[in-house]
Amino acid sequence: QVRLVESGGGLVQPGGSLRLSCAASGSILGITFRRWYRQAPGKQRDLVASLAIDGNINYADSVKGRFTISRDIAKNTLYLQMNSLKPEDTAVYYCNFLKFGQNYWGQGTQVAVSS
Repeated sequence: QVRLVESGGGLVQPGGSLRLSCAASGSILGITFRRWYRQAPGKQRDLVASLAIDGNINYADSVKGRFTISRDIAKNTLYLQMNSLKPEDTAVYYCNFLKFGQNYWGQGTQVAVSS
């Protein structure tokens, strides 16, 4: 089992920044992908950024150049640095780990971008 706990969400003005954290615990060996998703009200959950076991990183076009995914191996923590935030970034953000074909999800953290 893998347990994921997100934190760092909140209310921020347009143009501001937030850093989301996802603390992982449990059996974290064998994780092949570490990802951030988001879900806006009434919309599907979309992939924002992914970090593969080989270090390959991908971003959704809508966040390229503004968001950065990273991890601290010693702390078993995944991060999402979000800069130049826009109102359309408002959503619940979830971290997701893929291990042996099984997806593990955190509970989500709310990000609201508004003036």
